[in-house]
Amino acid sequence: MAKADKPSGLRTGLQGLTTRGRSFLAAGITAVVCAYVFGQDTLLQVGVLLAALPLCAATLLLRTRYRVAGGRRLTPHRTPAGQEARVHLRLDNVSRVPTGLLLLEDQVPYVLGPRPRFVLDRVEPRGFREVSYRVRSDLRGRYPLGPLQLRVADPFGMCELTRSFAACDTLTVVPQVQPLTSLRLTGEWAGRGERNTRTLALAGDDDVIPRAYRQGDDLRRVHWKSTARYGELMVRREEQPLKARATVLLDTRELAHRGTGPASSFEWAVGCAASVGVHLMELGYQTRLLTDTGWSVPGTGNGAATVGESAGLLLDTLAVIEQSDGSGFQRAEEVLRAGGEGLLVAVLGELDEDQLARLGRLRRRAGAGIAFLLSTATWAGLRPVLPDAPDDQATRRIDLLRDAGWIVLPAGSNDSVPDLWRLADRSAQGPSRRRADHGPDAPKTPQPGRAPQWGPYRDEAGS
Repeated sequence: MAKADKPSGLRTGLQGLTTRGRSFLAAGITAVVCAYVFGQDTLLQVGVLLAALPLCAATLLLRTRYRVAGGRRLTPHRTPAGQEARVHLRLDNVSRVPTGLLLLEDQVPYVLGPRPRFVLDRVEPRGFREVSYRVRSDLRGRYPLGPLQLRVADPFGMCELTRSFAACDTLTVVPQVQPLTSLRLTGEWAGRGERNTRTLALAGDDDVIPRAYRQGDDLRRVHWKSTARYGELMVRREEQPLKARATVLLDTRELAHRGTGPASSFEWAVGCAASVGVHLMELGYQTRLLTDTGWSVPGTGNGAATVGESAGLLLDTLAVIEQSDGSGFQRAEEVLRAGGEGLLVAVLGELDEDQLARLGRLRRRAGAGIAFLLSTATWAGLRPVLPDAPDDQATRRIDLLRDAGWIVLPAGSNDSVPDLWRLADRSAQGPSRRRADHGPDAPKTPQPGRAPQWGPYRDEAGS
């Protein structure tokens, strides 16, 4: 709750005069002047009455003793792009006298829609009124709501005074998260979330073996060979599950994307990173977000945050992420060099030879790698490949990434993340399919007279 500021001063009252009040005041002054010039006492009385009416209304509003308090509540505070959120406003009359005519207006960015306005006729002493309105944005981001403005008017409509509340709220519009299916990936050191690898440890993850006996340790864990060797009672380490790790690499380079607004390739990449990141967290992965600039957002760690809190942190970060002016993945490679084991999922734009080489090195530092390779030309309204002019460069990029061990998922503007994600399940691809894609006789470019192909998975995506 926040209380409205109470304006004071005659100047404030005069500034609050409405068109009707200013007209009455001008007419009254004119009548007084004419009465003085022509010596008409009756006209003088009329002029004084017309001029005094708006002045009395302004003085009455300035001297009102009732106080009001306002509050705002968002449901929810975090909403996906393209979906509505509801804003609830509450106005309390904390004084002992009823209010007059009130006009509520909330300050809302134009992206969320027009400014909402509500008219409240009368609020009884110690009473309250509640109103609500809806906001919606197709653009992700953080949008301030408020401050709430209250306009107090007199019964004759001569004067209106605006009182502002200080409290503001923030609505976070996050990328849409699409549900994905669980996959089984070969080469993944930690496996799926429910198939955690087990490692040997002692009472904690940081202990080493063998260690000395501690009071309270189970005597059945005594390691007699180590005890005889070291001359003191030693105990065995116990098995503890090792947390599966994953990294979502998002290509934010401005030169790697095309298109503008919600229909750009960059917004598709942000939505893809959000869906994959939340999905991996739900599977039990310790997931972090990494960009080409080397900026990293950690996920769940040591049980300090729940999956919901980590997913919320990821989505809040992606809600305000912007394109960078970088040209490569050098900084991302430095971050992964310090600890890049586990699953690596990359959402990539346009690539050159140096970037392809760096991505090959990044893949060798991970247990398994999945690359969403965006055909940014489709977001610019261009056809990627013509039947008589195959895109050899795009096919070569796909082949180089696959040779480096990546599972490549070519993506166009009409492709959906769930459909492409299902194609990453290597267990769903038969031996004949893999031989056809990676064998010595596999075609490297589309054949003349055939529809253009971005890769061996393109037909399966229904593109």
